[in-house]
Order: sequence, then structure tokens, then C-alpha cells
Amino acid sequence: MALHVDTSSRLPIYQQLVQQIREAIARGELKPEENLPSVRHLSRDLVINPNTVSRAYNELERDGLLVSRPGRGIYVAQPRNDLTRAARDRRLTEQLDLWLTEAVHLGFSAEQVLRLVAVRVEQFQWQPSGAA
Repeated sequence: MALHVDTSSRLPIYQQLVQQIREAIARGELKPEENLPSVRHLSRDLVINPNTVSRAYNELERDGLLVSRPGRGIYVAQPRNDLTRAARDRRLTEQLDLWLTEAVHLGFSAEQVLRLVAVRVEQFQWQPSGAA
């Protein structure tokens, strides 16, 4: 997985990193227990401030997606479901409503949105139906 920054984006660089790492985990490009580059190494590769990488890693660690092992590095965390089913449904519904609102304002029809979702859903790694 190659991370990159878009200096022309209005999205802050740390959020670009968070988004790319989240997506790589969701797609299965980053597996549980996989080691990520050190803050110093990634900041040097991307030519950005180490504090920016640290901020991205800290946010992902707070969200339970990464785990820091002192002296060993930062790793992709094992998946876990700390939230109840109702809380997870509520959280996803909030995000879907934001996304669907954007789709309406962009002029998509319901059929176009469903087709786009069907194509994109194939690009992610999903839990088996009985899990969670």
C-alpha cells in the first residue's frame, strides 16, 4: 500500500492519511498485525512533518484500527466489535444519510446510486453474514 498526499486538496494532510489507511484496512490491503512505517520513515517518504503522521496514527489508534507497541512500532489492530448492533446501525445510518444527501444534491437518481454502490461494494473485504 502506497500512501500519498495531495497538496491541492482542501482535506488536511493528516485526514488524507487517515482516510487512505482506513480504506486500505477495509479493502484488506492492510491485514491485522501488519506493521506500518514508522512516523519518521513515513514523514520522510512523504516529505511532511512527523507531527502530521503522528496525528493520523493517533486518530486511527483512538478509533481502534491501529495499535502501538512501544519499541516495536505501529500495527493494524485485530478487528473488534465494541459497539452494540443498535449503536453500529445508528452510526452507519448517520453516515449513509450524509452520503445520500450529497448524492441527491449532485443529481443522482436512486437507481444510479444503487448501481454505483453495487460496483464499489465488490472492492471491500466484508465479514461473513453470520459474524457480528
